[in-house]
Amino acid sequence: MTDVDLASRVVGGSVVAASDESFGFKERLVDPGEPAFVPGTYDLRGEVVDGWETKRHAGRDGDWAIIRLGAAGRLHSIDVDTRFFSGNHPTACAVDACTLERTEDPAGRAVVWTPIVEMTVLKADSHNLLAVTDRRRWTHLRLRLQSDGGVARLRAYGEVVPDPALWAGVTVEVSGLEQGGRVEWCSDSFYSSAGSLIAPNRPHNMGDGWETRRRRDIGPDTHDAVIISFAVPADLLRIEIDTSYFVFNASPEVSVLGSRCGADREHGWGLVAFDVPVLARTTLIPDARQVFPVDVAGVAALRVQAYPDGGIARVRALGVPAADGLQVLHDRWEESS
Repeated sequence: MTDVDLASRVVGGSVVAASDESFGFKERLVDPGEPAFVPGTYDLRGEVVDGWETKRHAGRDGDWAIIRLGAAGRLHSIDVDTRFFSGNHPTACAVDACTLERTEDPAGRAVVWTPIVEMTVLKADSHNLLAVTDRRRWTHLRLRLQSDGGVARLRAYGEVVPDPALWAGVTVEVSGLEQGGRVEWCSDSFYSSAGSLIAPNRPHNMGDGWETRRRRDIGPDTHDAVIISFAVPADLLRIEIDTSYFVFNASPEVSVLGSRCGADREHGWGLVAFDVPVLARTTLIPDARQVFPVDVAGVAALRVQAYPDGGIARVRALGVPAADGLQVLHDRWEESS
């Protein structure tokens, strides 16, 4: 659960240009929802598709689309998802990347693109997971098709590399997806993903949150839990627990523990001690944002415990980088440039 889709519209990703979008809109590439298809449904463009699809006969250079990442960072893999595209999927694709200022035109002739995925044959109606080994920080991607065709979604999985200048002298939502926060583990995600907990937007409905199955092993200490890590250790000032839209199934109580350590390569988060009290076991009310002042220094990750089960829409931890945290951010920024 550690990698984040940096291209998703949830974090502000956008498809800023494409060579063609005759049959399917380019913006569908970064839609956070899963693709769908209803056979036999037509509009004036032809059969309705849930993805980006170009006209036939693209020519020698193939088609292309440029994606601005919602959060700049290092990439680990790219999923070129061709689900529901079979007789009309592209033959192959390559991916290039660049780093630009927000106001620069990524479609301009002066842009220097770096290949990060070589031309690779694509499977029809499938996830096509392509590894990225270049560890530099990128702001834009260019998906180049060897031919014409359709792609349902593009997911750019990696880690956010926050700009240290944006953390200096201000309080930051250190748990937030846009600032390098990550959901590392959860005890259960039967109804919906715990990844929603750190999304930057307000929840839209009950499905836009974390909801577990109903526990039947009720006891004094029975609970579900989720681990959220930060980009760097932080001094915490406020915790927000949001149960919006969870009217009849919100978690009745919550507690928050912190850790001053990170995961190790051998055991991951399995042996990390969460021994720093952040928020004592506290009663929650349903369908409401609840803010709790805290004062805890040097926390690298949180374990949020929901008693005994239920739903939470968002968890937000606000604070400032710890004494050495800002330097770590600067070092990471330099390493990825």
